[in-house]
Amino acid sequence: MAQGTVYLIPTFLHEDALHTLPAYLIDAIKNCDVFFVENEKTTRRFFKRLWREMVIDHYQWHTIHKAEDEVKSAFIQAIKEGKNIGIVSEAGCPGIADPGQILVEAAQQINAVVKPLVGPSSILLALMASGMNGQCFQFHGYLPIDGSERKKKIKELEMDSHKRKCTQIFIETPYRNNALIKDVLDSCNAVTQLCIAVDITAPAESILTKSIKDWKQQVPDIHKRLGIFLIQA
Repeated sequence: MAQGTVYLIPTFLHEDALHTLPAYLIDAIKNCDVFFVENEKTTRRFFKRLWREMVIDHYQWHTIHKAEDEVKSAFIQAIKEGKNIGIVSEAGCPGIADPGQILVEAAQQINAVVKPLVGPSSILLALMASGMNGQCFQFHGYLPIDGSERKKKIKELEMDSHKRKCTQIFIETPYRNNALIKDVLDSCNAVTQLCIAVDITAPAESILTKSIKDWKQQVPDIHKRLGIFLIQA
């Protein structure tokens, strides 16, 4: 029996941005038998928006969580049974800053076919619009929560950016955005460039790159908004 195919199905970054997804996602969804998702409720709602006629209960559903052993075992078993699988994260592209990566790794280990589908990635969209170096960049996820450790990490990233001409990209929990911005402004050199990208693909989208010196003239308030940050020294 031939193994199943794994489809990496992207979702929108904002509920008002369904138009950012390509139409061929519907064909991929129709071709799947099983879905491994970060959140079953929101994924079901998302699929119904794309394909109103979808009968949700005709498909098998598994929640990824952190890809516990039993979830991974069910995933591998489904592939070996010839079932096509869709992996869906909560925002953007599966496998990128996403727990679905562990399942994709398992698929590669058994030589299953993995098909990544086109969709919005806040990391890449922010980098594209920042004007910063797209030849060398790193994504670091969340920085340390502790204030002193966070400032130390920011300085390390700035020094590495200066040394390697590398764009450094990171995110924060929305309610800590303003605290992070303050730490970046307090820690970095005046000429270092900072891009603050907020609500990407949403009507309120804002992607601005300025020097630390210029940002200090008018510090933004992005409390509880979805943001991503880039620095280049």
